[in-house]
Formats: sequence, structure tokens, C-alpha cells
Amino acid sequence: MPKMKTKSSAKKRFTLTGTGKVKRKHAFKSHILTKKTKKQKRNLTYATMVDKADEANVKRLLAK
Repeated sequence: MPKMKTKSSAKKRFTLTGTGKVKRKHAFKSHILTKKTKKQKRNLTYATMVDKADEANVKRLLAK
């Protein structure tokens, strides 16, 4: 059986941590920023982990 290919879109959006969790960036930080508060924009800057419910699906896309 051939190797599983990684989905290119997932490869660009997610990274695996050393402990096997999936790291992601926040959405809503690319445009229409004038109506968002400084606090909102600042909090969207930092990366976070993918929710436990979605983790298996993302790992399948990453073929890990």
C-alpha cells in the first residue's frame, strides 16, 4: 500500500508539538481590523492548541 499523502492545506495551517498536540493560529486577524479593539487583535496574535474534539481529524489530514 502506498504512503498516505499529507493534505497541503493542513500542512500550511497546523504544526505538531513535541507532545503530539496540534498547534494552530487564530482566525479573524487578516483584514477588517479597524472595527476590532486593540485587545481583540492582540489576543488573536498568539497561537493556541486545536480542540480535543477536532484533534483526530487534523492529525488524519497531516497523515500522522
